Amino acid sequence: MSFAQHRARLYETLAENTLVVAYAGIPVHTNEDAYYDFTVNSQFFYLTGLERENTAFLAYKSADSTREMLFIEQPDPLAERWTGKMPTKEEVRAVSEVEDVRYTDSLENAIGSILSRCRVERAYFDLYRCRMNDLPDYNAVMAQRFGQAYPHVALKDLREACAPLRERKDAQEVERIRKALDITRRGLEYVMKNLKPGMMEYQVQADFEYTCKRLGAKRQAFPTIAGSGINGCMMHYETNHCEVQNGSLILLDLGARYENYSSDITRTYPANGKFSPRQREIYELVLKANRAVAAAAKPGVSLKELNDIARQTLGEGLVAMGMIHDASEVGRYYMHSVSHPMGIDVHDVSLAGDVLQPGWVITDEPGLYIDEEAIGIRIEDDLLITENGCEVLSKDIIKDPDAIEAFMA
Repeated sequence: MSFAQHRARLYETLAENTLVVAYAGIPVHTNEDAYYDFTVNSQFFYLTGLERENTAFLAYKSADSTREMLFIEQPDPLAERWTGKMPTKEEVRAVSEVEDVRYTDSLENAIGSILSRCRVERAYFDLYRCRMNDLPDYNAVMAQRFGQAYPHVALKDLREACAPLRERKDAQEVERIRKALDITRRGLEYVMKNLKPGMMEYQVQADFEYTCKRLGAKRQAFPTIAGSGINGCMMHYETNHCEVQNGSLILLDLGARYENYSSDITRTYPANGKFSPRQREIYELVLKANRAVAAAAKPGVSLKELNDIARQTLGEGLVAMGMIHDASEVGRYYMHSVSHPMGIDVHDVSLAGDVLQPGWVITDEPGLYIDEEAIGIRIEDDLLITENGCEVLSKDIIKDPDAIEAFMA
């Protein structure tokens, strides 16, 4: 499915007299003349396939047809000498399949022209906000500006409109995720070949990210977590500054990002290449939960139901080990949910209460975190929901404890 087909699916859900405005975003300033690495707005990318800053998409759906326009920066030879070649109209047409491509300085006139000549009852902008005290996203800023200029037009959330479309991945999207996972697999194999006690966590991180970059992943899906020993018991440990001790485990939660689609994998390895009996006991319980979730994942099942399966499996195992008295006490050692959707964003969009459907890609990530023993173990796979069950997209990334030990030997 092409990006034009993504847009066509969106238009089918919109009422007539509707405007859609999506901005790629602008570079965010750090200090002096430096900027953060640019990340494109997910809705804009889903509709256009473009990752260039200072770019915008505009569509108007009337009773008879839908008109769409794309706005890009005008190539500037002086700017190109400093920062590289800028995309041309022909190049962005080829990727987006939007025929009407204009320059960004004409965007506001185009919006004004539509508002003055056509009936516009509602306008869709990406209105997402993660936390109240976050700085507003560029799309939200522009939505507020639009609302002040045209107060008679109702503002609607483009993210919410795209969510049910983005939940179900098409073949092209799945293929990009497969490629991201293959790069992730090869990165982890490089880590396993080189892992040894005495390394720094950041060196393990560097081994993985070097491989990803060398294989064509421009960036990581999220900051790499490389937590050894007690650090593996912290869910989002990202400092990666400690030495990997002999006899410890290292938990690696990471993923390559390929053509703007994410992978999300967690593997836990023994630093010296061999699990202790206690480490293996805990590891095999987490692996049992991982496999139970994959066996249950199918259309019609909710993420809550999958988490209940993980909790029950882990809880019963901990009771059998004498670590808790009742399976309901599993929260002492398991603190997160077992799954989330994945795609363009590593925590991809979904609507509350939705159940799995064919085409969803979700994670399967049970874990146990035993602070008093400095044992943190999580095993995470990525699952594609099929008509009758699921495909473990990450099945080639080694997770069996015997296979891990054999590979590391």
